[in-house]
Amino acid sequence: MVPTPHATLAPLLARHAGHAHELLPLLHALQDRDGYIDPAHVPAIASALNLSRAEVHGVITFYHHFRSAPPPPMVVQVCRAEACQSRGGEALVAHIEACTGASVDGAPCHGVGVESVYCLGQCALSPAVTINGELHARVSPSRFDALLASAAVREEDAHV
Repeated sequence: MVPTPHATLAPLLARHAGHAHELLPLLHALQDRDGYIDPAHVPAIASALNLSRAEVHGVITFYHHFRSAPPPPMVVQVCRAEACQSRGGEALVAHIEACTGASVDGAPCHGVGVESVYCLGQCALSPAVTINGELHARVSPSRFDALLASAAVREEDAHV
């Protein structure tokens, strides 16, 4: 039997219930736990925090960090801020799109999603990317290829 959305939320809701200011910590906890925030959870979250469903939905959709659908098996985030742009970031973006078949901020392709971010805190070591949350700096196209291949092997090993 598949648990109801409310049942899977019960421990988190109990920890944050009744306090509207707990919305962001609750959403982060859900995102960390599930990889995304299931839209089916919005009514229970709203009820527990005494907020409207529109308020909860608005916060989820306002912050780019929150997902409303499960992420692809591999997520590449590429910094598009000025420092990374000035050090070859846009050429790296073009290479990543060509290499993965996925367009930045578009639909995943072959299990790889590519997302824009605007600063990974590696300005002096740009361009920077994350692959499944692992930060990499001074990324050239050839280094990206090696990092992606290594991440793919780790992903395969995790599912064996």
